Amino acid sequence: MASARPEAPSQARPQAPSVHMRALITWIAIFPLVSIGMLLLGPIMEPWHPVLRALVLTAFVVPTAVYFVVPRLFAGHGVLSRKAAVRSAQRAARKAG
Repeated sequence: MASARPEAPSQARPQAPSVHMRALITWIAIFPLVSIGMLLLGPIMEPWHPVLRALVLTAFVVPTAVYFVVPRLFAGHGVLSRKAAVRSAQRAARKAG
């Protein structure tokens, strides 16, 4: 039978980000990329049909976000979440002890 021991602060694990946090992180990645893409490519693509402009812009933005920006933002979120979980476990240990 396993004993119920409280986790040590170094072993505290945060929960996975909620769907709302994942949406926010994705938006934080996409918005600047779209803005920069529109600034850089807008003058070139101005005479193009709007659907073709959207196709070209998303062809650059989506892979950049998915492969580079979003993973780094999630890693940063994980670091912050782990630090918060450790602080919370330390506070709980101080209150209990």
